[in-house]
Amino acid sequence: METFAGVHTYRTGTDGPALVLLHGFPYDHRMWDAVAAELPGTGTVVAVDLPGTPGRATDLPGPSLEVSADAVAGALRSAGITRAVVAGLSMGGYVALALLDRHPSLVAGLGLVDTRSTGDTEQARANRLRVADEVEHSGTVDPVRGGIRAALAPSTPLGRPELVDVVTTWVEEQPPVGVAWAQRAMAARPDRTDVLGAFAGPVSVVVGAEDSLTPIDEAEHMVAVAHDVRLVVVPAAGHLSAVEQPEEVAEALADLVARVHA
Repeated sequence: METFAGVHTYRTGTDGPALVLLHGFPYDHRMWDAVAAELPGTGTVVAVDLPGTPGRATDLPGPSLEVSADAVAGALRSAGITRAVVAGLSMGGYVALALLDRHPSLVAGLGLVDTRSTGDTEQARANRLRVADEVEHSGTVDPVRGGIRAALAPSTPLGRPELVDVVTTWVEEQPPVGVAWAQRAMAARPDRTDVLGAFAGPVSVVVGAEDSLTPIDEAEHMVAVAHDVRLVVVPAAGHLSAVEQPEEVAEALADLVARVHA
């Protein structure tokens, strides 16, 4: 797998805009590996590690998802990608919307996976800041370990305990300073529902049927404001649908790419 400026290339091609995959919190590009392996076609597929991930957690500026969006735009342009279908899961979806807001010419199509377009409630924001402080003070990722099982469908730990182990390893390998930074960045994000509503390109909203963190009503909220939009509900998946059911998520993203090409 080639790496360039934080861009991890799964496949190169000349068939239309690249598909760019943005990971959730507190993970990195590896959460997209199984989806990338299932994607049909011959077009370029890349994933970008966001600020705060391993190798990208030094000299961090003030925490904001605008910083992340600008970093993605810069990394893509450095890699020669000037037009892309951008798909983000959870925090990656927040960054995808920030990218659309700040660098609209880059975004040909938008995949919003287990995410929301609204900002945090006051309670959620306060909780993020509390967790960020705990991570920073402890110098460990222990304060976010409890979110691992909450991000999975209830049946996943029972039927596929090895998947819990994989996700846990990803979390444990994140730099605590980056985890705290990302929490504060998400806490500061604005509502970007209007940005989504103004986008004329194809949109796919994908949500795990058992997602308790950004549930189906959040997906339906985005569907209600988007224009050329399709909703995909993934069975037997929670908040990490791309990890739990990569074949179904790959199918939804392949459909999105095909709509951009049409």
